[in-house]
Amino acid sequence: MASQIDQLSVNTIRTLAADVVRKADSGHPGILCNSCTFNRLKRVISCFYLFAGAPMGCAPLAHVLFSKFIIANPENPLWPNRDRFVLSNGHACALQYILLHLLGYDLKMEDLKNFRQTDSKDDLSYTLRTPGHPEAHLTPGIEVTTGPLGQGFANSVGLAIAQAHFAATFNKPGFDLFTNHTYVVTGDGCLQEGISSEAASLAGHLQLGNLILLYDDNHVSIDGHTDLSFTEDVLKRFEAYGWHTSFVADGDNDLDAISRAIEEARKVHNKPSIIKIQTTIGIGSKKQGTDKVHGSPLEPDDIASIKKLYGFDPDQYFHVPQEVYQKYGEIKQKGAHAESQWNQVLEKYSQQFSKEGSEIKRRFSLQLPENWVDHLPRYSPNDPAVATRKLSETVLNKIADVLPELIGGSADLTTSNLTRWKTAVDFQPESSNLGNHAGRYIRYGVREHGMAGIMNGLSAYGGIIPFGGTFLNFISYASGAVRLSALSSQRVIYIATHDSIGLGEDGPTHQPIETLAGLRALPNILVFRPADGNEVSGAYLAAIQNLKRPSLLALTRQNLPQLEGSSIEKTLLGGYVLQDVKEAQIILTGTGSEISIAVDASKELAKEGIKARVVSLPSFELFEEQSLEYKSSVFPDGIPVLSVEALATFGWSKFAHASIGMTTFGSSGPYKQLYEKFNITPKNVVDKAKKTIDFYQHNPLGSLIHKPF
Repeated sequence: MASQIDQLSVNTIRTLAADVVRKADSGHPGILCNSCTFNRLKRVISCFYLFAGAPMGCAPLAHVLFSKFIIANPENPLWPNRDRFVLSNGHACALQYILLHLLGYDLKMEDLKNFRQTDSKDDLSYTLRTPGHPEAHLTPGIEVTTGPLGQGFANSVGLAIAQAHFAATFNKPGFDLFTNHTYVVTGDGCLQEGISSEAASLAGHLQLGNLILLYDDNHVSIDGHTDLSFTEDVLKRFEAYGWHTSFVADGDNDLDAISRAIEEARKVHNKPSIIKIQTTIGIGSKKQGTDKVHGSPLEPDDIASIKKLYGFDPDQYFHVPQEVYQKYGEIKQKGAHAESQWNQVLEKYSQQFSKEGSEIKRRFSLQLPENWVDHLPRYSPNDPAVATRKLSETVLNKIADVLPELIGGSADLTTSNLTRWKTAVDFQPESSNLGNHAGRYIRYGVREHGMAGIMNGLSAYGGIIPFGGTFLNFISYASGAVRLSALSSQRVIYIATHDSIGLGEDGPTHQPIETLAGLRALPNILVFRPADGNEVSGAYLAAIQNLKRPSLLALTRQNLPQLEGSSIEKTLLGGYVLQDVKEAQIILTGTGSEISIAVDASKELAKEGIKARVVSLPSFELFEEQSLEYKSSVFPDGIPVLSVEALATFGWSKFAHASIGMTTFGSSGPYKQLYEKFNITPKNVVDKAKKTIDFYQHNPLGSLIHKPF
């Protein structure tokens, strides 16, 4: 039976959730969905689904979890050995914000009152801390950005892998530095998304005993009862994945049963755990247990009735009894004491194991090893032609041992992506005899979306730079998680090989056309399509040095020559003059495999007395960040620009007056024949260059760089 203070705490969370969501006019007292928003009177108000029901239904399990199990220090939200908490069903974020406030994180009552309200240009003193879904870069105590269902689930697997890796790498007898658990709250919606199945399957295989999932089983989705579309036996599915499973029948009242289930899960070290907890969505409301409380704020009279039911004054709003603040204050003190003890252990550890201690401190302070850049390979035109995927493999072999924070893998395409370096050890459970948890190479299997979501979790843990490989076309499978890499500023590296029709015989099902244009449209991501070895090394340098954004490297299957005029340093500018002439009549630009085509075309043009500058543009994003003066020096006004890229031409209007590229799907065949078939050849570039010059001798030539704003 729940103690008086435990019951009061649960009821406080329930009533506070109702108030928070009601004031925002948008929230989830219940749970499940992705909402859209529009501005009205300088407020962001949900025009679709508002959730308070789920926070109310999850209040008991959340209180038990935070009051008895989770160890964290609100005064230092980035303490390395803190337990990680992920709210995968992020639309229930009112629950998480309330808990963070009660625990003493830098989240005030005023922040709860501003739930789902945007920043104001007129009030610079207020910064949004309580957005409509959890965003790690905005709110102290939020580990990962969730909202799109299932993403948090996959992130949690990455967090659990990270802990297991650090424990296996650094823990010593008498020094258990990395012992934290990852706890996840999820709902029916997350478990229906494919990404959660991908991540759960891999977590079971990897025997991640530090991962504990609390499944809020309330039988309600936005459309109605889950009987409409979700009738599988979830626990049997997870048992098949290799998870430990348990069940709590009364998640509304039986706090002891919830506590026992979590305690039992913590004792299972060779399996992740899922605890199915039956709850009542919007408990206490007149509409409890129905979809009516899932996607709408409760009405004022209903909230008043709920407060009366739980012994609260219906005329008091955003009320937290002092006893509850005191209870959560004690939890905060426990976390602060745990970190203090851990810091003492770390210092003793560092005295005995100075190299390892220094390594831990370096990695969690986001410092890179000295002189690691010196290991990046450099090339000259005398070096042989090599596929950029192979050049990427060379980089990894050069830097992997000097950058131990690099943890890589592939979605079952290791021998195609060339992502495994020679000294790599697989991350596998010891019992498999295939590797160990100190290993740094992850076999993700055919799970592109799960891989990307897991890598976001690896990055969020700290001290790790994750990379993962697949074909560029199959990044489309992972796009939901790639978007969150960018939104949440995670330093994740996507190695995307087979980057055009140049992959050849596999044909149009595998040949990307529109993919790179979509990635370039995504904010806060660096997209690279390097043209040779120096640009590959430069792309890795930029990706690893950028702490707050992901990167994608689009790499060729076919061999490319090492170019005269390329360098690692120039690659960091995003675009640069590769080959120049005085009084150029046209500029030929492009990326990757088409730069050598542009170079060959410039030579043919020269034979006809036409002067062409060649510009390599490996990263649109980095080039756009350069000064106006520099960009104008690369693309000066008055000279027409023709781009060539064996992908969709969409987006090239920023840097070219005319473009050669793909306007249809590709075809199956040897890549040289395909380039001929689709007219991506030096001959066609020469022809189109002449036409471009002629056209702009009779028509206005707009500036590509100088714009009104």
